[in-house]
Amino acid sequence: MTSKQRICSAACSLASATLLTVGLTCVLSGSVHGQEEDVISVETALVVLSATVTDRTGSPLSGLRRTQFTISEDGRPQNLEVFEAQESPFAAVILMDVSGSMQNRLALARSAAIVFLDGLRNGDTASIYTFASKVELLQDFSGSRDVTDRIFDTRSDGMTSLNDAIVTAAKSLSGREEKRRAIIVLSDGADTMSRATRETALRAAVDVGATIYTVDMSDETMSARERMLSRSALRDLADRSGGVFIQTPGGVALREAFSGIVRELGTQYTLGYQPADAKHDGRWRKIDVRVDVPGATVRARKGYSARSKR
Repeated sequence: MTSKQRICSAACSLASATLLTVGLTCVLSGSVHGQEEDVISVETALVVLSATVTDRTGSPLSGLRRTQFTISEDGRPQNLEVFEAQESPFAAVILMDVSGSMQNRLALARSAAIVFLDGLRNGDTASIYTFASKVELLQDFSGSRDVTDRIFDTRSDGMTSLNDAIVTAAKSLSGREEKRRAIIVLSDGADTMSRATRETALRAAVDVGATIYTVDMSDETMSARERMLSRSALRDLADRSGGVFIQTPGGVALREAFSGIVRELGTQYTLGYQPADAKHDGRWRKIDVRVDVPGATVRARKGYSARSKR
């Protein structure tokens, strides 16, 4: 079960630009046209975002054209300089919580990791890290649907460094050629040891263009307050990065949720613009994208922070 192959089926680079991945909250109306693929290389810093557009049934909506998208930052219209709509492979990092609090859920977390790998398409690639008191690489990036035997040797012990794990995942994704990137978190959500804050972890994911998907692994024996805090943390990571929070981690529901993640990662739209406001003031910038499609919805990040220059 340990066959590995490194697959680098990536689209071309977005020029020698500094990439900032950002979010959006969208309102939609209009009509659907055919697909258009048009990429413009820009020599200056870009704001780059991935957007998932779904129809009334929640299925990813492909085939939209560049002219159907409008984008604004803090209410100010922006010039859309990058547009990609083709189906593309993605790179994902699975983060599996093996801390002491996961003792009763570790087998379920293993199963969830296996289910996600089983759904990979040709060209997709994924790696697996475990995290407790420290973060460790279990299986490097591979396009294989098999999982290393080492996953069955994992034991639950120690504290929980969830935020540090997300930072590690972001760093590993930063070297990937794939533009579509995801972090899959299998955890009870209770961070007890990280040096990094949740804001730092989210910023790390945003900076490499990664969407965070979280699966609630909280134990039924946890108190109502503990479960509420844990789920709140996981939901926040997903919502603010444009991902999905999965509350039911087992059975058919989990497989369907992961299948949906694979579909949407492959069919996301990549949009980019050079901000009309070029100041690096550290201020939060709100992004609004509108698409001329009746009944459609968009899910992605809420915005980005224009980091101050040092």
